[in-house]
Amino acid sequence: MFSLPYLFLYMDKQALINYLQQFATEERIEAFNRVIANRTRHITVALENIYQPHNASAVMRSCDCFGVQDVHVIENSNSYKINPGVALGSTKWIDITKYNKEEENTTTCINSLKKAGYTIVATTPHTNDVNLDELPIDKPIALFFGTEKTGLTQTMLDQADVYMKIPMYGFTESFNISVCAALTLQHLTNKLHKSDIDWKLTEEEQMDLYLKWLKTSIKRSDALESEFLTRKV
Repeated sequence: MFSLPYLFLYMDKQALINYLQQFATEERIEAFNRVIANRTRHITVALENIYQPHNASAVMRSCDCFGVQDVHVIENSNSYKINPGVALGSTKWIDITKYNKEEENTTTCINSLKKAGYTIVATTPHTNDVNLDELPIDKPIALFFGTEKTGLTQTMLDQADVYMKIPMYGFTESFNISVCAALTLQHLTNKLHKSDIDWKLTEEEQMDLYLKWLKTSIKRSDALESEFLTRKV
């Protein structure tokens, strides 16, 4: 049951949504409702020190396509810059958290995700690794992807809970990072949708995300919100 303060906040958000929806097309509203129903935080993605913007942007695009809402970007020596030609606007619809305040930001990201209840998964061939098909998804998982040349750092590998690999049968040692992410997310989200796991966003999360998307897609949304709040006062 909602507490009284939360109930008022909920009603205020819903009232603002109802007001802003007047300025959005029916097609856009329908798209928001369809997409948000398939958004998840049960799976999240972390990119460690990726230096090629087109690869990182391709991963962002895959996250949006497969309904993964959160992406964590670790910037130890490389800063992530969006490649608009590859991302194709996907970064507007997902939540990106950057870790760049320390000299070594990997541990900060891992600790944050562990505190939030995620199992830390290193996507790399390892002595004790499991195949993608064998990776358990009963608990929330954070998939870590490393740089194109050297992969994940030893700092990350030392703190991982699980090591996961995609089976390969050719001469090449590894997939491109964006391909690896796409294959992994396609398999795991398909598996998730077929499961009995409660993987969807909560009602509050859906409302917050819907409001954020609505503001993003409407011109002068800040001015319209101010006008709405003025009317309420």
